[in-house]
This record gives sequence, structure tokens and C-alpha cells, in this order.
Amino acid sequence: MLTKLTATAALLLGFCTPVLADSANPKDWDDVLEQARGQTVYWNAWGGDPRTNDYIAWAGEQVQAKFGVTLEHVKLSDTATAVSTVISEKAAGQTAGGSIDLIWINGANFAAMKENDLLFGPWAEDLPNWSLVDPQENPALVEDFTVPVEGLEAPWSMARVVFYYDSARVSEPPRTMLDFLDWTQANPGRFTYPQPPDFLGSTFLKQALLELVTDRTALYAPVTEANYEAVTTPLWEYIEALTPGLWREGKAYPQNGPAQRQLMADGEIDIAISFSPGEASAAIANFELPDTVRSMVLEGGTIGNASFLAIPFNANAKAGAMVVADYLMSVEAQLHKQDAAVMGTPTVLSMGKLTPEDAARFAALDLGIATLSPADLGPALPEPHPSWMERIAADWEARFGVAR
Repeated sequence: MLTKLTATAALLLGFCTPVLADSANPKDWDDVLEQARGQTVYWNAWGGDPRTNDYIAWAGEQVQAKFGVTLEHVKLSDTATAVSTVISEKAAGQTAGGSIDLIWINGANFAAMKENDLLFGPWAEDLPNWSLVDPQENPALVEDFTVPVEGLEAPWSMARVVFYYDSARVSEPPRTMLDFLDWTQANPGRFTYPQPPDFLGSTFLKQALLELVTDRTALYAPVTEANYEAVTTPLWEYIEALTPGLWREGKAYPQNGPAQRQLMADGEIDIAISFSPGEASAAIANFELPDTVRSMVLEGGTIGNASFLAIPFNANAKAGAMVVADYLMSVEAQLHKQDAAVMGTPTVLSMGKLTPEDAARFAALDLGIATLSPADLGPALPEPHPSWMERIAADWEARFGVAR
């Protein structure tokens, strides 16, 4: 779908530079705050996880009380829906007063919007709380799936691939993708992953590809017809061998991360993939998983990235959207989100940029019984170029897909 959206946008919109309206200039923050008061921000964000939805509702209460901004969560099942809306509005000549003010976006969707001039900005690096992040320490804050961010989106959360397992049933979890193959053959039906093109299922495919490919260089440039088959052949051979040992023999898949987590809770599977190091601890704290669940990572590292917020070029409440994004980068919001009882997701903030008192507050957080320390997470692997995800997800559907 993203490929079709990109092609359509290119024909309808042409290519030009990003739009930064003088009426909402982040360099004049006092004016932004004044404009934002009384605005309603329609935040289009994935609505498939109750804990995330609760956090967004909490953030809405905070920005209303502190800045007079009303935050409305427009719950999405697919971010491409929001991209399609912005494309349609621009094609219809609606250059102001758009229906979307803020989008939780990354990867392929950001690349498509940036390429086709659908974004407001640059603005992110002028936010007051940008001073609390360190792109040199964390390059994922300024590069989204290899695409330079250039101030067109603001980070609000860090993500990292981990696997969680029930230690009451699994004493030695697999530590490589090849180990997973051996493990599923010895324990048929006890592992699965969400069905691509769900982002978590697609991430499992990318994680496998990064381990199986002999040279990763091609993955950090746009996919081509000349290299696709040679690069991905090891992946498809691996998935072909893995599938019979999956839950329900690969004839059905959970639709998303929460559905996969429910399979763990019901005792149907023993190992699951997550993009949040704190997911298992948060689920234990909320009595969604047994307290015997633990997290682990693969040898050689796992994929890591940042989650971003973008503002469409024609957003109706640009000032309010910037205020929301800035608040979500605040110490208060980041501390609350990293709490294992809330979401348990790692902060985008640099401890070296904080006051000693605020850094101590992060250090004092109880990350939860199943959360790995930053040192135990090991190296983070950068995301491949978004074109690989699109092509691999579509290819998986053609080869292994089942009716959704």
C-alpha cells in the first residue's frame, strides 16, 4: 500500500521543499504557546495497545492542564491510512485546515511523506526539550530507517527488539535465528510472530535477514531488482524451514503484538517478539503475563529505532501539535512512560543532558522484573532502508500469507 501511495503522491503532488508556515514558528516559543492555547490537536496514532492508549490519554490530561491544548487520539490500525488522508487533502487543494495535526510515524511512512512534501517543518530541533537529547550519542534520533530526519519529526520513544519467554517452561531460550529453527523443531507450535505486514511481524523478518545475510551493505540502500533475490534467498529458505514448527503450523498468525501477548498469557506459546524492552515487565505489573516471564536478546544485537511524531504540511493546529510533541520529550512525560507499570519504554533523553536530580530520577526507576539493563541489551542494529520492509512484507504475504 505504501508503494502505491508514494507513486500516487509523486504524480499528484510533484516534489518541492518542506513547508514551514510563519504563523507557527518554533523559534518563537512564547508565540507558539500563545497560539496553541485553545487549540485541539488530532493525533493519529496506532490504537492497538491499551497501555499506549492509556498513556496518550494521560498526556492529553497534562497538556490540557499545563498549556490549554486539547488532545484527541484518533486510533489507527495502519498509519498508511493517515498518509492517504493527507495525500487526498493536498490533491484536493486543501493546503490549510487539514484533519490531521500530529501522526505517530516512522520508517516507510515518513519516507513517503518526506519525499512527497507532505510534512510541516523543519521544527523538531527548535523545540525547547530538544536540548535534552543527544543525537551524537543516539544517531537513531536523526535518521529514520536510513532516511535523514532533518527536523521534520520529533522523537518521543525508543524501541528495541527483544524476545520474552516463560522461564517456567523454557530454561534455555534460543539466542540466534538459527537456534530458533532448532528450537521450534524440537518444540513445535510453541513460537510464532505477528502476521506481516504488521510492523512487528515485518520486524521479525528483518531481524532474521540481518543475521542470515552475508553482507548487510545492500540493506542500507534502496532495494533494487538486481539485488533483491540474491539478498533475500537465505531469508525465504529459513522461513520455509521454520514455518511448519510455528504455532498452528503457520496456518494462522496473531494479528499484532497484543494478540501475540495474549497467546503467551493463555499458555499457547512460550516465546514472543517485542519492540519494547519493558513490555514483559509492564504486562506482569498489569497481571497480563505470569511473573515467570523474562526477556532476552539475540547474540550479535537486535534492531533498534526511535518512534517519531510528524506534523502534516496542512495541519490545522501546528502550534498545538508542537506543544504536544515538546511535552512528550519532557522529563516528566519520559519518566512516566518508562515506568514499568505504565509502558516501560526506554527514554529518548540523554542522561548527560539532564540535571543531576533528573538523571537520578531515571536511575531510581524500577524497570521491572523482566526488563534487561541497557548493558544487557547489547548492540543495537540500525533499521534497513524502508523499501526492504515494503518488499519483504509483500513477498511474505505472497509466499506464506493466510486469510486475515
